Amino acid sequence: MQNVYTVAQVNSYIKNMFTQDYMLQSVLVKGEVSNCKYHSSGHIYFTLKDAKGTIACVMFASDRSGLSFKMAEGHQVVVSGSVNVYERDGKYQLYARAIQLDGAGALYERYERLKSELEERGMFAAQYKQPIPKYIRRLGVVTAATGAAVRDIINIAGRRNPYVQIILYPAIVQGEAAPASIVNGIHAMERQQVDTIIVGRGGGSIEDLWAFNEEIVAQAIFDCPVPVISAVGHETDTTIADFVADLRAPTPSAAAELAVYDIDQLQDKLSEYAYTMQHLCRRIIRYYRQATEQYSVRMRYLSPLNTIRNKRLQVLSLEERLQNLMEKQLQDSRYRMAIYVEQMKGLSPLDKLNQGYAYVADDYGKTLTSIGQVSIGDAVTVYVKDGRLRAEVIDRLHQERLIEG
Repeated sequence: MQNVYTVAQVNSYIKNMFTQDYMLQSVLVKGEVSNCKYHSSGHIYFTLKDAKGTIACVMFASDRSGLSFKMAEGHQVVVSGSVNVYERDGKYQLYARAIQLDGAGALYERYERLKSELEERGMFAAQYKQPIPKYIRRLGVVTAATGAAVRDIINIAGRRNPYVQIILYPAIVQGEAAPASIVNGIHAMERQQVDTIIVGRGGGSIEDLWAFNEEIVAQAIFDCPVPVISAVGHETDTTIADFVADLRAPTPSAAAELAVYDIDQLQDKLSEYAYTMQHLCRRIIRYYRQATEQYSVRMRYLSPLNTIRNKRLQVLSLEERLQNLMEKQLQDSRYRMAIYVEQMKGLSPLDKLNQGYAYVADDYGKTLTSIGQVSIGDAVTVYVKDGRLRAEVIDRLHQERLIEG
């Protein structure tokens, strides 16, 4: 009769088989991390997967010293541990004792570590960034002598401004010799006294671009007295050199556009400035010409000659007014004189004489107005219109008697 086993017995038997397999007690398994969970107990539960399968993994809290980074989804890792069966569930899993980033993952860890270190040293600070000159005459380029990057830089720079001199340092940009070659290129450009340096290469994997993540390259860029534009890879690629450089360009082509000004735009701006300057000069000349004319008028007005001329005009005006007043006064006087003459005529004795009257005077010429002024026998003179008569008083008659007579 065939034996019948419980589930627990089967799981225990399988577990014992795993335990006795020496190879499964110390294995290195490479894969991509997924379903990573950090439990409150300190244990880490995750799954390793590749294109053909998955395996459940656990790292107990007691083994966390074997993990030097925070594991996350998508990390490529190499797990050191043992494979065994969890009897309760009847599932086998990988019990991790140590975990390391694999390949690009390890490089990424180095990248993050160096990035943090340089940032703490202040090498990424904006206060150390040099402004890129707007108008340059000499452009230094540190990149591979062949490849799309150098062709793009030369073509775009030549199109934008054919008068800019491009000096190329043919650097090694990939491999173990690349960091030192790039540093030598930067120092060579310093000696050439270029205005701006472009340091870069075309795109690639993190391994291909790693030379631009080395500390000696970052230090050379930071210490360079010439402004440096970093142009490494494509827009999505970011290296340590990009953070240290004075300006980061997403591509080598963009770096050439940032470094070399467009001569056509410059000429258009110069023409615009010339027109603006001419317009402003004409306005300024017109303004000062008008001001000069105004000052000339004011000077003429304030001039002593003008004052004298005005005074003369005032004198002439006053003289004319005086002449007019004198003539008017004279006319008024003549008019009043004529009136007085007419009035005098009415009072004049001669005029009375012309009307048939006469007046009598004694020998002394005193006019006689009363009979009491003469005596009988006195000589008197009678004045008439055309002469005088000598007479003698022979009688004196009072007026009453004359009336009666």
